[in-house]
Amino acid sequence: MSDIKAVVQVEHPDIVLTETVTHDRSSKVKSVSEAGTDPTSGKFFYHIESSDFGQFEDGLRNDRTIGEFERVSETRDEKAIYSFEYTDEAKILSPIISAANGVILDMENDGSAWILTIWMPERTDLVHLWDYAQQNGIDIELLRVNEYASLGDTDAGLTDSQREALLVAVETGYFEEPRNATLSEVAATLDISQPAASGLLRRGIKRLIVSSLMEDSEKPE
Repeated sequence: MSDIKAVVQVEHPDIVLTETVTHDRSSKVKSVSEAGTDPTSGKFFYHIESSDFGQFEDGLRNDRTIGEFERVSETRDEKAIYSFEYTDEAKILSPIISAANGVILDMENDGSAWILTIWMPERTDLVHLWDYAQQNGIDIELLRVNEYASLGDTDAGLTDSQREALLVAVETGYFEEPRNATLSEVAATLDISQPAASGLLRRGIKRLIVSSLMEDSEKPE
């Protein structure tokens, strides 16, 4: 079996946060994949870059896909981290991908469109995402796809502990939205502390991204 990493562009006005980024054209949104959140809280975290956070938040208040929101932290250079709660009107692609045993490695906007980087166990599993898009009027385009050896068969720079933690997280449904397993449950399965499990997942995801998404010239020393 060969896993795949696919980069997909999707566009629809009801994809979460689309109304907001349309209102604030200066905004750049990127998912916080390493956020160790409580899945029962229903909160989702994103890195936000905007030249005017007032305008960005005006967009949030009028965005039918967003319920409650909070600016969790703010850094220099017009960047911040926000938490959001989705409404029932939001079209969320991650449950479809999770149902096909896939994982969204990254999500960011390109104007009002969204670029998803997806890991899938088989290329044919992408058909589930295409079926959902066609049924819901979502414009979808495959930008590129790369096959590489299965996570279980290659290190991709992973340590044995990181590989085991990632496989346990996928198998238990930790990466699904809403999550079917908490970080503490993943830690219990691994028989380690919750902070240790969080660290293994965070570093494992970073190594996968560096190995599969970055060109050799871009990789850190």
